[in-house]
Amino acid sequence: MERRLAAILAADVVGYSRLMGANEVGTLNALRDIRTDLIEGVVAKEGGRIVKLMGDGILLEFPSVVNALNCALEVQQKMAERNTHIPDDRQIHFRIGVNIGDILIEDGDVFGDGVNIAARLEALAHPGGIAVSGAVRDQVGKRLQIVFEPAGEQRLKNIEGAVSVFHVQTARRPASPVPAEPATVPSIAVLPFSNMSGDPEQEYFADGITEDLITDLSKLSGLFVVSRNSAFVYKNRHSNMIEVARDLGVQNILEGSVRKAGNRVRITAQLIDGVTGGNKWADRYDRDLSDIFALQDEITKTIVDQLHIRLVDKETRHSAPTENADAYNLYLKGRQYFHMRSRKYLEEARQLFLEALQHDPDFARAYVGLAECEARMNDWHGTTYAIEDIIAMSKRAIELAPDLAEAHAALGLAYQISGRDGEAVAAYRMALSLDPLCYDAHHNFARYHRGKQQHERSAYHFIRALEIKPDDYRSPLLLMTDLHALGRVDERDRYLELGLKRVEDAVAHKPDNPDPLELAAATLAGFGRMDEARGLLSRAEASDPEGRSTNGYNAACVYALLGERDTALEWLEKIYPALGRVQREWLRNDPDFSSLHGDPRFQRLVSFPEDRDEDR
Repeated sequence: MERRLAAILAADVVGYSRLMGANEVGTLNALRDIRTDLIEGVVAKEGGRIVKLMGDGILLEFPSVVNALNCALEVQQKMAERNTHIPDDRQIHFRIGVNIGDILIEDGDVFGDGVNIAARLEALAHPGGIAVSGAVRDQVGKRLQIVFEPAGEQRLKNIEGAVSVFHVQTARRPASPVPAEPATVPSIAVLPFSNMSGDPEQEYFADGITEDLITDLSKLSGLFVVSRNSAFVYKNRHSNMIEVARDLGVQNILEGSVRKAGNRVRITAQLIDGVTGGNKWADRYDRDLSDIFALQDEITKTIVDQLHIRLVDKETRHSAPTENADAYNLYLKGRQYFHMRSRKYLEEARQLFLEALQHDPDFARAYVGLAECEARMNDWHGTTYAIEDIIAMSKRAIELAPDLAEAHAALGLAYQISGRDGEAVAAYRMALSLDPLCYDAHHNFARYHRGKQQHERSAYHFIRALEIKPDDYRSPLLLMTDLHALGRVDERDRYLELGLKRVEDAVAHKPDNPDPLELAAATLAGFGRMDEARGLLSRAEASDPEGRSTNGYNAACVYALLGERDTALEWLEKIYPALGRVQREWLRNDPDFSSLHGDPRFQRLVSFPEDRDEDR
């Protein structure tokens, strides 16, 4: 075992668990690229070596503290430049700690207090920042263009005696913003409230309460609130609150539970200190469903009081999406069914949105849900709702709520299925300008680009969709064709496994919905995994014995890929006349049917006159 004096740099990724939960494939790819394209070159230039990689962390050794600090500064500067081109929720930020001291080397690894102090300093560093020990500050002196901001004497875990800690400030600081520091504004993450109703069907209500609390708190100018997609990564996960708070870069966590029975609702909520893990506040509310909006206001006000947030006048006014609790409940349930995609659930969702509008004719979100249901049912399942009515409903939602991104996404879908491509693109772009995290806009826009064989753009929007909605199984599986066409084979294979995992999660949540199994069967058949594809297709048929939920498209894909041409064509002849414009275009370009292209029956089929939409 060798002993020597060395400078140690320890770095880890801010929010690693959140990034992995949203998109583990994209996160690992990004970290691999950062290591090979950035870190390895900078380390070599400064004469250092990579001691080890640890998932979200890296440990480096340098011959001098100046080399180590130069490396830290350049990495943070280049990461800031890299992040300017990446959506906020997918940016990768490092915390870096630098120390100098005696280390022990054995088999290439390093040990000792010199290493341990660097690791503890990394934990104290700000996102995108650098923390150093007093020994580093003393040795560097004025040799670099650096200002050291003292953070006082700190007691570090498992380190004897206090350590002087400094945060580095420099003219070469990151060019792009990093997450808000705890000392600037209060910050909070609202984790998904647990459904305690004893009925999985009531989960939609707990999710709706969570989302509305996030929305309400996000409107407060004096509070930083973690976005919905970042918070929902922790759904159904038992996590250490201190680790979650550090992962999300916040001081406070709001968690709770919802129990709904008939017209009564019980909500428990607690505000947790993200530093200590202790409770700042907790309460339980038993109310009528009609009081749900007042209850949400009460919880928001309590958080404002607990965190000492000063409100401006406009922030004191309540702005619920509807004042009718029955309409709200019906909408939340309808939205849950809509995302299950199959025909049976789309029909149920449509009915619930209609009922919500009967309770509140000015409920913008219900118009959005109704428009999207009818558009999807036209395109996938052969219904004949008038396209002009769908467009009108989308426009009515925009009239009622001009800044509602989902309303513009619904309008884009309506234009898309009616062949008005220019207007569809404009609507999708408007939706994403209003809310870059709008799932429906990304998913629908991806399908638009796929229909045009614009694989780069399609892949981008499918990946954004699966990151925004961590339970989205469709986007990673639909992404396969794009990644294959682009030659991104390794990435394609990893997204396949991610999609299959999400499929099994979706089936466990809703066993009678055949959509995830059918899509997974078609995807696996495309990869030549025929036995698995047959097994999934059998499971899908068993889950829907009366065929109420399927439109047969994915079954046709599987049979075509299995080489059972007659069965595939029988399915296509049955479903093609009822498909909408977008789905027909998708089918014509679908590589799953390439083996049928020379068959006269297929050629006759795809020349079917384009008159369904015009007849409505």
